[in-house]
Amino acid sequence: MLGIERRRRIMEKLNEEQKVYVSELAKLFGVTEETIRRDLEKLESKDLLRRSYGGAVLNEHTGDDISFVKRSTILSENKQAIAERAARLVHDGDTIMVDASTTCLALIGALQRHKNLTIITNSVRLVHDFLQGPFHLISTGGTLRPNSCALVGDVTLQTLRRYNVDLALISCKSLDREKGIMESNDAESTIKECMAAQAKRIILLADHTKFGKTAFVHSFDFDRIDTIVTDEPVATSWRDFFEKENVELID
Repeated sequence: MLGIERRRRIMEKLNEEQKVYVSELAKLFGVTEETIRRDLEKLESKDLLRRSYGGAVLNEHTGDDISFVKRSTILSENKQAIAERAARLVHDGDTIMVDASTTCLALIGALQRHKNLTIITNSVRLVHDFLQGPFHLISTGGTLRPNSCALVGDVTLQTLRRYNVDLALISCKSLDREKGIMESNDAESTIKECMAAQAKRIILLADHTKFGKTAFVHSFDFDRIDTIVTDEPVATSWRDFFEKENVELID
């Protein structure tokens, strides 16, 4: 296994378990503990984790605004699973608003065989990656947040409000049955709220690690969501909650 792939898998394990141990990782990947320590050093140098005695921890708080680069290394296979499930909800000819999340970016990659899709997005990365793609792309413009490759602000909101679309594809930082759907910062939360207001149907993409967590900014309640797509079967308590809230669940 290449070092870059091993480090990606370390980040996925760390995101799921919040802490990893050098000895366990060495056994898991069949390498020496010194190799794992070097991996952790490289990941720490990119501000992806914090080393601790015997291992490393994920140092994340409710207000953490994790960079696009860091998010792109976390649970990539799970995001792909979500993308493949959510792609079945999109039909040829749909008009779509898409946020700047890495999960939504994975979904757009899964839509390239669809025909005549119009995508309106505040994601700089999405526009860059699909310049030669089969979509009709509309960039919102606005003020760039380099940390997340997202365009935000009044110009972005003005553009979004010009259009009425079939679908809004949105991800989030966390979701809680009492506190609703949350984001790490006001600027992007406002953009997602606007996208939801302009769409006939709202699809939330959220991997299993986001359930039951709290983030800094409340974006909206579950009565605004039509469908939630996730990567693993959810607990019965969540399933019952979604049924009560009349939210379609795809897991």
